[in-house]
Amino acid sequence: MKSAPFEARPHWSGQAALGMSSAEAVLNSLPHSVVVVGPDGEITDANTAAEHFFDISAPLLRRYKLRDLVPFGSPVLALVEQVRGRGAAVNEYKVDLATPRMSGERIVDLHVAPVPEQPGHVVVMLQLRSIADKMDRQLTHRGAARSVTALAAMLAHEIKNPLSGIRGAAQLLEQSASDDDRTLTRLICDEADRIVKLVDRMEVFADKRPVDREPVNIHVVLEHVKRLAQSGFARHIRFVEDYDPSLPAILGNRDQLIQVFLNLVKNAAEAIGPTATDGEIHLTTAFRPGVRLSLPGSKTRVSLPLEFCVKDNGPGVPEDLRPHLFEPFMTTKPTGSGLGLALVAKIIGDHGGIVECESQPRRTSFSVLMPMYTGDDAADRGGGAPS
Repeated sequence: MKSAPFEARPHWSGQAALGMSSAEAVLNSLPHSVVVVGPDGEITDANTAAEHFFDISAPLLRRYKLRDLVPFGSPVLALVEQVRGRGAAVNEYKVDLATPRMSGERIVDLHVAPVPEQPGHVVVMLQLRSIADKMDRQLTHRGAARSVTALAAMLAHEIKNPLSGIRGAAQLLEQSASDDDRTLTRLICDEADRIVKLVDRMEVFADKRPVDREPVNIHVVLEHVKRLAQSGFARHIRFVEDYDPSLPAILGNRDQLIQVFLNLVKNAAEAIGPTATDGEIHLTTAFRPGVRLSLPGSKTRVSLPLEFCVKDNGPGVPEDLRPHLFEPFMTTKPTGSGLGLALVAKIIGDHGGIVECESQPRRTSFSVLMPMYTGDDAADRGGGAPS
């Protein structure tokens, strides 16, 4: 594959300055990548989304052939030839176009169609699957959280009361037991206490009381979490911050947001391990327009332009665990309860956002997408006014 340094993307913006045609303006406004492939496989045109997808400006893209930009033997090449031969549009779903020069996976839906006015030319539209898959997974996460809510309410009634009686009986037996038997009664008490603590953690899911919310500066939250981590479990890990200082506030509960990011940072530190000498945790904030999600119990769709990430260079999340990462009782820790990330998903969902994970060895990222504070949200959602 050819390689060329990325340069500024003046192609479409330059045309706008010179008087872009309406058709080109519409094409450039599409959120999906569109490229036109000529008879010999060369790229003859591309919109702005395609420039960002391939991380190459349009003038440079025209120096490439399609086969230079996609993996060897990619289905997209066969689809282009099929469309040329049939003269009809073809779709293909969930195709991986990742190459070594692109970071992360690139799963796309392909829409390939002929250009009747230009014989031999084919238009290829690439629709990234990541956002659609995030929406699907988020609905799964919320369903899992609701299941834990019902389970927690049942456990609190059906388990905690009998456990209290068992523990009391063990304490009475302990008073007249021998030294050997006293060890067993102590074990009964300890195990009863452990189960009660687990139920107490699950009861958080069943708490439906309204939460006080106010405009929160996410950078203040992240700075507080970083200080807590550096003074304890992450004192051996280097922190890197990449913040967008212009981000607006979010409407949220400061304590709950601290709990969310402290949990994510703690998971990152545990993934890196206590003996690592090059451990790094990156905290980033950015504005990413384009993601919209329906709020729970509402037909309103809100934009989620605020992205907060916790990244680490640990070994990564096992592939078989990734689809179930935010489900209750999923954990790789020998002593873990598997409720931490499920609680993270619940809190962020209650705030109208989503949380996702992308993981490869030495590059794991938990991304939280949130709506920004508009000033009217406090009245709409029962949040408090800023003090």
